[in-house]
Amino acid sequence: MTTDDTNPAVQREAVAEANFATYAGPLVSEAIEEASALRDTADAKKLHKLRVALRRLRTLLWAYRPILDKRFDNEQRALLKFLANAAGNTRDWDILIGLVEEKSDEKLLSAIKQNRDNTADKSRQTLMNTDLRKLLRDAIREANRELNTSSERTPLGKFARKRVSAAQKQLEKRMQLASKVGSSDYNSYHNVRKAGKKVRYLIEFFEPLLQKRQRKSLKELKQLQKRFGGLNDVVASRDLLIANRGALPEGASIDAALRLLKKEQRRRLKAASKLL
Repeated sequence: MTTDDTNPAVQREAVAEANFATYAGPLVSEAIEEASALRDTADAKKLHKLRVALRRLRTLLWAYRPILDKRFDNEQRALLKFLANAAGNTRDWDILIGLVEEKSDEKLLSAIKQNRDNTADKSRQTLMNTDLRKLLRDAIREANRELNTSSERTPLGKFARKRVSAAQKQLEKRMQLASKVGSSDYNSYHNVRKAGKKVRYLIEFFEPLLQKRQRKSLKELKQLQKRFGGLNDVVASRDLLIANRGALPEGASIDAALRLLKKEQRRRLKAASKLL
């Protein structure tokens, strides 16, 4: 979601406190819409779109953290993370299937697909048993109430530029650390991916309010996210396969699949390191 500086709801001289709902509203509506579509089927695309909407909402809360109650912010972001993880578990299995499908035996592939379907049903049930509509709307209403009853008034443009700058500095520090520790510490690469995603989302939120030098990094961020995301996919797939090994049938080509993933991880790690 990007804002339009011609939109009367978001103006350069507007205050950040009064515009929280302008940014949060569409994300909440999208999350509710995608969740509602899961009532009849655990559609992977719907689950993924729901996960992205929730992640973007978490990023927006991070942006507003300096002018929100810290405890409220922590609680809401923890809730959104739980919901996003529930929505994302199915996609993790889909990524694993895509990585090993061509070189795995039918016995292993069939078992993985069965686990994927079971996970999809569990994700759907978890999300359906959670009154997501009420949770999200209550959270936004509470945040809005707190922001609009505050005596502080923060110019929106200044606020947006400052928060994007803070996220960009966080990304730079994480990239420097990952460059120093090298491929021996995957967590540092994982942290770069998360920081890059945060910056990208914030630029997309506040783009019309930002300075040119802050906006111009969007293309590079998309490349970083793609390459580090690809690395994360294969690492997460290896972890998923190892964690569920006991539930997979004996005689399946699990070791061969793990060797394949390890080789692919090395290749993607090398590609990701070039961006540092």
